[in-house]
Amino acid sequence: MNMRTIEWKNNKVRIINQSKLPLKLEFLELGNLGQLWKAIKSLQVRGAPALGAAAALGVYLGIKDSKADSFKEFNFHLKRVIRYLGTCRPTARNLFWGMERVLKVVSTAQDKPVSYLKKLILQEAKRIIEEDCVACRKIGDFGEKLLKNGSSVLTICNAGALATIDYGTALGVIYRAEEKGKKIKVFASETRPLLQGARLTCWELDNRRVDVTLICDNTAAKLIADKKIDLIITGADRISANGDAANKIGTFNLAILAKYHKIPFYIAAPISTFDKKISSGRFIDIEMRPADEVRTILGKKFIALANAKVLNPAFDLTAASLISAIITERGIIRPVNKKNIRKILEK
Repeated sequence: MNMRTIEWKNNKVRIINQSKLPLKLEFLELGNLGQLWKAIKSLQVRGAPALGAAAALGVYLGIKDSKADSFKEFNFHLKRVIRYLGTCRPTARNLFWGMERVLKVVSTAQDKPVSYLKKLILQEAKRIIEEDCVACRKIGDFGEKLLKNGSSVLTICNAGALATIDYGTALGVIYRAEEKGKKIKVFASETRPLLQGARLTCWELDNRRVDVTLICDNTAAKLIADKKIDLIITGADRISANGDAANKIGTFNLAILAKYHKIPFYIAAPISTFDKKISSGRFIDIEMRPADEVRTILGKKFIALANAKVLNPAFDLTAASLISAIITERGIIRPVNKKNIRKILEK
């Protein structure tokens, strides 16, 4: 992909509308906070790193027209915008990290005019975008060493360019391996109920001419038992201080399968996805999604009774003990424990 998932263009937030993929490549221009909130909630823009940028740009959309003439008034408005944005996707750490970055730069310039503070917020949002481009490529540099020529990799959901700015975390490892001349075979789980693996990962990999095979989610166990998979790589939406990771529902299943069949299970994620304030995964807030995501296929055709009871968590938790290594832009964390995580975070 030679395009960005999210960027600031023409004084608006420009995103790829991921709800239309793979049938249509559509760009949306979002000019106000409400539009961006809706885009995040409806997964038109998604993926932990991309949400970090979306959050920072969203804060700017929310305050750019503020009439505040004092820091106190502006700060009140700023925090109200941040509280509102924080309601759209509670599990994604990067969403809150992006807003924390904005708060931090504003707090260091309390003596500056409001017009300056607004510019500062937009600059920080743009800095987050550029940093992600660099971080994902570094993740690829570290992670590709774990792949051999001919490796078969299983992944779930989408942790590629569409989940970041332009490269990817889990898929970034695969892209870097291919750039190094390795031939990688990828099996992509469809990822019910919203089919991010089928719609997004397969589309991305096909665009980059990476060998990809789509499988139903419940095919994974047979595939691994048949020794068709060498390793599993996924992304993460939030990682606690001890290494427990929240990721797309179904990731935990794969981690258990990997442990049983003695193949590596890797997570690729930037430092911004770690939440040092949360000691373990049991304190991570798991987002519950609307019932019709399960009752229907992409909201278009019912496959269950319209009044069927539904449980639809967006994420599950994988314990650190099931994770072979976490690949970050600062290096590989292995074994995954508090001490090694702290070393990487403090680098």
